[in-house]
Amino acid sequence: MIKLGYAYCGKLLRVDLSKCQTREESLKEEWASRFIGGKGLGIRYLYDFVRPGIDPFSPENVIILMTGPLTGTVASTMSRMANVTKSPLSGTLSDSYSGGYFPAELKFAGFDGVIISGRSPKPENPSTAGSTASPEWARRPRQSTSSPN
Repeated sequence: MIKLGYAYCGKLLRVDLSKCQTREESLKEEWASRFIGGKGLGIRYLYDFVRPGIDPFSPENVIILMTGPLTGTVASTMSRMANVTKSPLSGTLSDSYSGGYFPAELKFAGFDGVIISGRSPKPENPSTAGSTASPEWARRPRQSTSSPN
């Protein structure tokens, strides 16, 4: 088994929306050395957390945001992350990719990924802890953009 060295931070952030809790968890070094990159590692964690037959819309499904070993480095285009979950369309694995500042900033904050589980009992505004979301939350996009309130 290889050591994680500078490629990984060694921590994941677990977010449980049902319990409104977050906690840090150690990255599994064996998995990081065997399933390289955000996609490989994200899929391995999904395999561990989501059991067969689970409804993709249930709180038991997870959303995994996982960076790779080069995320946050000076290598070109290295602010990317894999977004892994069980697809409601196919009922199988779904992976997509995103970039921008967030993946690198996640690494700079000391985390290799975020695993989101559960379902919030009410709409929450993540930027202000404990505050409920605005009335815009329950509106459709066209309603939100056409109404000033």
